[in-house]
Amino acid sequence: MRLLVTGGMGFIGSNFILLMLEKYHDLSIVNLDLLTYAGNKENLAHVANESNYSFVHGDIADGGLLDQIMKEGIDAVIHFAAESHVDRSIKEPGLFLRTNAAGTLHLLDAARRHAIKRFIQISTDEVYGSLGPGGFFTEETCLSPNSPYAASKAGADFMACSYYRTYGLPVIITRCSNNYGPRQHLEKFIPLLTTNALLDRKIPIYGDGRHIRDWLFVEDHCHAIDCVLRKGQPGEIYNIGGNQEYANVDIARRILGELGKPQSLLEFVEDRPGHDQRYAMDASKIHKELGWRAAFTFDQGLRRTLDWYMKVTGGGSH
Repeated sequence: MRLLVTGGMGFIGSNFILLMLEKYHDLSIVNLDLLTYAGNKENLAHVANESNYSFVHGDIADGGLLDQIMKEGIDAVIHFAAESHVDRSIKEPGLFLRTNAAGTLHLLDAARRHAIKRFIQISTDEVYGSLGPGGFFTEETCLSPNSPYAASKAGADFMACSYYRTYGLPVIITRCSNNYGPRQHLEKFIPLLTTNALLDRKIPIYGDGRHIRDWLFVEDHCHAIDCVLRKGQPGEIYNIGGNQEYANVDIARRILGELGKPQSLLEFVEDRPGHDQRYAMDASKIHKELGWRAAFTFDQGLRRTLDWYMKVTGGGSH
């Protein structure tokens, strides 16, 4: 099998590529990445010269480049490439629309032209909006995005669905809960908390810190995507969640405790606009139909994450 992975130099994409290359020896991967601020070539430096891996520096909106890649034989597209930071989307909504919605349209068009056998659209629980104290998002939950980022991803999902219904392109959509783990960009919640704590810097917490997220270790997510690639049904949507809900402030306190840092580093700041109160995923569909379940507890995943950031930062010594 030959895969085109978009955004493979990013957090989840790079972890997925490493997992797949280690797991399957009869598979080859083309990694297409524009290398924006969130793409880091160091994430895949140690596989850069492998015979079954190649990197292409380019844009998913470049139709000519997509044709050139796909005409050489691609069996499936795994589409990670996206602008994903909510705060940035509030400041630059047009950029998110161009990359996440229009960029996905270009990729879908190219996949249709070249009769790609499987197209996995990697989406997010944020397209569903915000939950109250009870209940869970299911695949049938109506989309109700509250940030420009979430709206741009919802638009991409709708476009992907339309290409399945209108053209028969074998699209599958996955929607995951909050990922964490090694190689995540430092602007994201857990890496920001961890690196600030290691450097004895203030840790900003939005509002009262009681916003709740369902946390999923990135390796579990990557195994789920592999499961969907091999067993998922075209036209279907699969929620991928860790079933591990924590309030932001509780995670911050936990990280400070793990690192032996004072709670006084916490700094509560003005809440961001449109901040969703709670996300929680019902992942029973992928459990029952495809046999995937998260393997890591939050304790296990957080320990691996903290160890990785301590290693790459020198334990905060610089």
